[in-house]
Amino acid sequence: QVQLVESGGGAVQAGGSLRLSCAASGNIFSFDVMGWYRQAPGNQRELVASITRGGNRNYADSVKGRFIISRDIAKDMMYLQMDSLKPEETAVYYCQAESWNPRRDFWGQGTQVTVSS
Repeated sequence: QVQLVESGGGAVQAGGSLRLSCAASGNIFSFDVMGWYRQAPGNQRELVASITRGGNRNYADSVKGRFIISRDIAKDMMYLQMDSLKPEETAVYYCQAESWNPRRDFWGQGTQVTVSS
């Protein structure tokens, strides 16, 4: 079965950096799009960044210029480099993967990111 497992979360000071990783297993084919979402207590889950199989990237306006999403298709890995972190970005960060034909959607269990002021 397909599994997505996040790692790299933790606690950092404001202005610090973290690199999140998402490891996919159980599927030898690339997903059409993968992305990172986050959800803070009391807030809706929001898309942070996404990347297609072809390498097209999309970012939430709030993270442009500070976060970089990347993907290693051969290793079934996705990453999110987060720089200049802000306290309001404290949230659980989720890895998501999607295939379009057939249409499928997968989610990781999430990893906690805590940014202190």
